[in-house]
Amino acid sequence: MRRPSLQLSDEGDAVTTLELFFDLVYVFAFTQVTGLMSHGTGSVVDGLIVFALLWWTWCSYAWLANMARADRGMMRLALLTATATMFIACLAIPESFGDLPGGLDGPLVLVACYAVVRLLHIAVYLVAAGDDRALRRQVLVSLATSAVPAAALLTIGVLLPNGWQRPLWLVAVIYDLVVIFVTSRGGGGWVVRSAAHFSERHGLVVMLALGESVVAIGVGAAQKPVSAPIVVAAGLAVAVAVGVWLLYFLDLAGQLEHRFGALEGRERARAARDVFTYLHLPIVAGIVIGALGIEQAVAHLEDGYLGTLGAWSLCGGLAMSVVAMAAASRRLGGRWSVWRLGLGAVLAAMAPLLADAQPWLALAVVAAALIGTAVATHTARHQGDES
Repeated sequence: MRRPSLQLSDEGDAVTTLELFFDLVYVFAFTQVTGLMSHGTGSVVDGLIVFALLWWTWCSYAWLANMARADRGMMRLALLTATATMFIACLAIPESFGDLPGGLDGPLVLVACYAVVRLLHIAVYLVAAGDDRALRRQVLVSLATSAVPAAALLTIGVLLPNGWQRPLWLVAVIYDLVVIFVTSRGGGGWVVRSAAHFSERHGLVVMLALGESVVAIGVGAAQKPVSAPIVVAAGLAVAVAVGVWLLYFLDLAGQLEHRFGALEGRERARAARDVFTYLHLPIVAGIVIGALGIEQAVAHLEDGYLGTLGAWSLCGGLAMSVVAMAAASRRLGGRWSVWRLGLGAVLAAMAPLLADAQPWLALAVVAAALIGTAVATHTARHQGDES
């Protein structure tokens, strides 16, 4: 058989339109995760488990598309197949921990799609590695020893009686996280061919999460007539999303891309693992959890209080995100951002206080804290006080 065609990426390559098409599925995925979380405080854990599974599928193809161009030959077919498969997986997210009567088994559909996408990724990565024996070995050691056992644990969790699924799925997620990190010590045999592509790719997934924040405003206001309180709350919710955008894109995204692009070889691969694969996980997850808080705030305007779930989602999620941003900057040689760390502490401290506050007031306070910190960080950086 003739070897399938692949075009390796080059330094300076940008994100392709096919990758953007692939990302559209994850807009839907994040919305589904937020919906799963909205059923109660305990469901936030369920949502995070499913989010972690989604994150590994997205990251897998971000690394692969950095190795070989996504819109050429075999890669194009693989990415289109993964897109369709992940869309089916997203349809099953609401049934992740509770299969509805009739139809296919929801959790099993999700696991099957996850396994197909991960195994397809491994197969194509081995082809893309070509004669690079170190990379081929790294793919087999890191991905095969993480994806296959994780998929097995997920399957067992579905097949065993009630009560086993949640803990086994949590173990599968943690196992995946630990194994890939440990087997990639020192950068392993991984290769990052285009620093610009890799940085841009992860900036775009942050934008997807922010898109979910905007969608959450509409979800919270659904089935309600447009009124002055709705308009005010919507404007404040958008201001919250703007604040997160400023904190990431005003300075941080450019800093990360610049410092990351200056690295080479194993050090670049190690930084890609730490900053983008691992630290962007809490950055994006925190924004998605914050979107749940926004949805709760808009939905509870008539109740006169935000509630525990809404307050901790809004403040806790965004606190996790901004602290992870500070850690990402630090990992690539910057100083610890006193402003971002302080904001994280303030948001966490405000959560119990805002639970009984008016939803619009909670949104206003959080938006002011985010935007104020972004402006202060930007000013401090240009004055040379913070890198």
